[in-house]
Amino acid sequence: MKGIERLLGELELQRLQKQTRRHFLMDCVSKMGGLALFPLLNACQIGSGKEGVQGLNLSERDLNPLASLAPPFIPKVKSVIYLHMAGAPSQLELFDYKPELAKYDNQPCPESMLEGRKFAFIRGVPNLLGPVAKFSQHGQSGAWVSDFLPHFSKVVDEVAFLKAVHTDQFNHGPAQLFMHTGSPRLGRPSLGSWVTYGLGTENQNLPGFVVLTSGGKTPDAGKSVWGSGFLPSVYQGVQCRSKGDPVLYLQDPEGINRDLKKKIIATINVINKEEFEKVGDPEILARINQYEMAYRMQIDVPEIMNINDEPEYIHELYGTRPGEEAFANNCLLARKLVEKGVRFVQLYDWGWDSHGTEKDTALDLGFRNKCREIDRPMSALLLDLKQRGLLEDTLVIWGGEFGRTPMQENREGKTMGFKGRDHHVEAFTMWMAGGGIKKGASFGKTDDLGFSGIEGRVSVHDIHATILHLLGFDHEKFTYDFQGRPFRLTDVEGEIIKEILA
Repeated sequence: MKGIERLLGELELQRLQKQTRRHFLMDCVSKMGGLALFPLLNACQIGSGKEGVQGLNLSERDLNPLASLAPPFIPKVKSVIYLHMAGAPSQLELFDYKPELAKYDNQPCPESMLEGRKFAFIRGVPNLLGPVAKFSQHGQSGAWVSDFLPHFSKVVDEVAFLKAVHTDQFNHGPAQLFMHTGSPRLGRPSLGSWVTYGLGTENQNLPGFVVLTSGGKTPDAGKSVWGSGFLPSVYQGVQCRSKGDPVLYLQDPEGINRDLKKKIIATINVINKEEFEKVGDPEILARINQYEMAYRMQIDVPEIMNINDEPEYIHELYGTRPGEEAFANNCLLARKLVEKGVRFVQLYDWGWDSHGTEKDTALDLGFRNKCREIDRPMSALLLDLKQRGLLEDTLVIWGGEFGRTPMQENREGKTMGFKGRDHHVEAFTMWMAGGGIKKGASFGKTDDLGFSGIEGRVSVHDIHATILHLLGFDHEKFTYDFQGRPFRLTDVEGEIIKEILA
């Protein structure tokens, strides 16, 4: 350990000895502007935990990019938990009850539904496919929920349904990018990155944007769905594992203690600060912040990401299995994270692509099993947040990247061996719950066969506008300058969905 400390001292001495007269004169010219900035940079020390400035002036915000900020308007919520079912679950087996579709089960699809439409795999004229699940009404709201979600049927009065969401992307990768970044192409910041850019985080020892995955794979669009795009990289989602160490290399190697590590990071950051003064690249400040965040995370992350100490009734409520990578574990972790001040928690659960090409994707087999995996945990999350008084400050969102067709999927004009549905952009269901959301509401309606939205159609941009509104932002004014023009999450579209607001 003394050897490392001696090495740090020698490196600093060598750096000073290399300062020639020419270097000194160059620095006098290039660093005059930095003289005023340097004391401010020095104020941003490891573990200081000081609050940042209240505003979005980046020249000041860069000093502590994750400092907790007040939004421009009074917010309804201060944190978000987004449950994304990667692969797109069938709304026709969960929330959008269509008795007329059951009536015409296995009958040829009307050609008017196919004319001029694009599908991922449907060829020729497919047959209609009636609901595989059984539906009944629940709660005071009388919401229709299938028997695939018996636990969720008990909490439907807490949520607001959007029954006629539509998109313009029918392939998984672009549709997931569109749902989470507002664009089907790479390079745009994710929703979670926009939120942490605008609001920071309330816990300086934790990232503002945490990502948890389950189902064995990441979404088809990859990690770009939680990337920061053209925003500084400090705002990208930090993926934590629900099995094993939540973050790799969280423990210090043998011979390294926290005091020594603090000295190492401080020395590295002196070099980074000097480099910033020379080139002015804001990514260097992001790097400084990330080194310091990694140092602070070693204190809080092991405790927060450990669910073993939760009481038995909580494990029973969620159906958690400590030590496994499971959606249930991630739901419990999401509650713990927002409880500790994390701003945005994103859960991705892979495996919802219900084509019916095999048992694992069949609606009456693999899809039913996926519903069992999420039913209890997502219902428990709402109940747990509510009983702790957190639901009124938290927005919970559930949905996929698109919907499923009322027709049985076929490929090359042949019906698959199992019951399945193709990708569908015309209409699907999402729900929201929490602060600012009207409990027991349902907005939007599809036609008798569940093919198209006929009332209350909403777009992906409308959903983003509503989320930002609940967090205290005007989505049209919340922008970031890039390549010569201001960009926003909702591009040039988006309307607040006032019908589901309390």
